[in-house]
Amino acid sequence: MTVLKKTIKSVLPCDDLSKAEFDELTQLFQQQKLKQGEVFQNDLLNSDVILLVSGQCQVIYKGIQKHFNAPSLCNPFLVKINASSLGDICVVTESALFLSINRKALSAWLDTNQNTALLSHAFLKLENNRLNAQALNVQKFRTEKDLLGVREVEQAALYGIQTLRAQENFAITDIKVLHFPQLVSALAMVKKAAANANYKLGLLSQEHKDAICLACDEIIAGEWHEHFVVDVIQGGAGTSTNMNANEVIANRALEIMGHKRGEYQYLHPNNHVNLSQSTNDAYPTAIRLAILLSHQEYVDALSDLCYQLKQKAVEFSDVIKMGRTQLQDAVPITLGQEFDAWYFTMKEDISEVKDVIEYFREINLGATAIGTGINTDPEYSSLAIEELCRISGKELVRARNLIEATSDMGAFVTFSSVLKRNAVKLSKICNDLRLMSSGPRAGLQEINLPAMQPGSSIMPGKVNPVIPEMVNQVAFQIIGNDITITMASEAGQLQLNVMEPVIVFNVLQSLRLQIRAVSTLSQKCIKGITANVEHCLDTVNNSIGIITALNPFIGYENATRIAKQALEERASVRDLILAEGLLSEQALDDVLSVENMTAPRKMRVKEPMQLV
Repeated sequence: MTVLKKTIKSVLPCDDLSKAEFDELTQLFQQQKLKQGEVFQNDLLNSDVILLVSGQCQVIYKGIQKHFNAPSLCNPFLVKINASSLGDICVVTESALFLSINRKALSAWLDTNQNTALLSHAFLKLENNRLNAQALNVQKFRTEKDLLGVREVEQAALYGIQTLRAQENFAITDIKVLHFPQLVSALAMVKKAAANANYKLGLLSQEHKDAICLACDEIIAGEWHEHFVVDVIQGGAGTSTNMNANEVIANRALEIMGHKRGEYQYLHPNNHVNLSQSTNDAYPTAIRLAILLSHQEYVDALSDLCYQLKQKAVEFSDVIKMGRTQLQDAVPITLGQEFDAWYFTMKEDISEVKDVIEYFREINLGATAIGTGINTDPEYSSLAIEELCRISGKELVRARNLIEATSDMGAFVTFSSVLKRNAVKLSKICNDLRLMSSGPRAGLQEINLPAMQPGSSIMPGKVNPVIPEMVNQVAFQIIGNDITITMASEAGQLQLNVMEPVIVFNVLQSLRLQIRAVSTLSQKCIKGITANVEHCLDTVNNSIGIITALNPFIGYENATRIAKQALEERASVRDLILAEGLLSEQALDDVLSVENMTAPRKMRVKEPMQLV
């Protein structure tokens, strides 16, 4: 807070304000320091006044670029309500310091506080600096060339010509690489590891290495992901994704070196960023790393689900209900036993996920085109993998046979199978939840699911089991994805599987869907379930199914006859047995106790069987 106050006082006259007034004003401000090339998001510029305190920046709006020196407002002090986008503020010096303040909050404060005339004048002066800022000629496009010719690329884009062509060729799913942030980060980690290895081998200058690594660090930290724009499904075995990464990293590295985007004579996407690599080793390595980076989130989601199931198992341990087979009454069970069974089946899947993830630790980085390692130094593969382990924090090993590892998709098939297994189990649990909560008056109504939203546009008061329904649908999608992964893995020929992009898309989509579905089920459904205890007990007492527990004590013939009579006369099994004197009330209470009907017991018949 002290630093923020000093920053405010450095650009605004606040000496005439009382301490209380200055404290109120300070609460309205936010301070932010940005690095060269970073931008403010457009949505902030419509609601906030952005004040440049130190450094320099540029604003591009409607084809006009203005250069601002501190101190100055970067966007208008006064704007129309619901004004359209006011452009991008981009830092051009090594760093710049900004203050932002909500326009409405500032206006309200100025209206309700005394001694603000100097402040209002200061804002108007800063506004005047903005209006008088130097206007520069803006080139909206830059020219790039490749094997197929020359194209214009938007100057604002960090990607280049090959990414542009991929965008045009593969407008397929509208799901971009950027939608999988762990994959984007993994690509940057691979490129950084390669740059460090090439530098150690004397193949890359320190200037190039430093610029590439800094660009990669920014991407790993979550910056520039919006420039990873190629569709996840693409021809070329992932070349478009690899070149998208190469171009973004190259152009950002050029800016770091003080050059313009597209000036590849100083640092080239292929010659420098892609040095000692091929799509066929960099891309699959990044995919495997992305799964390693994501899997703990999956384990955590499953662990939380297990915790919630176990909590309910304990909470419902004494809630007796009817178990069912073929949807018909079977024998009693406790609701706690039912939840405990679900807990154990989910616990199994955590072990499976931890086991199968080991397949992805084996990578083919250094294999280049087909696994022979062409165009690499003999020490490159080991160095690059060592660097990647350090950068990612993950244990990775070089594949024992790089040719096999370049074409084999077995790890994805196995992992997808585990995801499918878990999805099928979850879907079955959700089927049970929907049945058990059916009602509220005309169904099983054993449990109550948390009410998440109104269930009908025509039926008042209806609430649906929307969370289990969602999990069911996610399971269907994952099962379908598994089929796609299986077919695509089989479809590879010779030294490369060109269907890898669709494998990647479906594996990462299944993993993301499952993480979100499991977390939602755990927190928005299982956690809030309650039991209809009395109703569950009534169904047991009124059920024919309890006759099974009496079978060893009254004999099969008697049990069959009593069951038939109870069904025909809608009578109580308990009442019929007492009426015929087959067992005493004390013996009957013992046999029909919760403990004895829901667990094994020593079979000692306390009264002789009375056959009729």
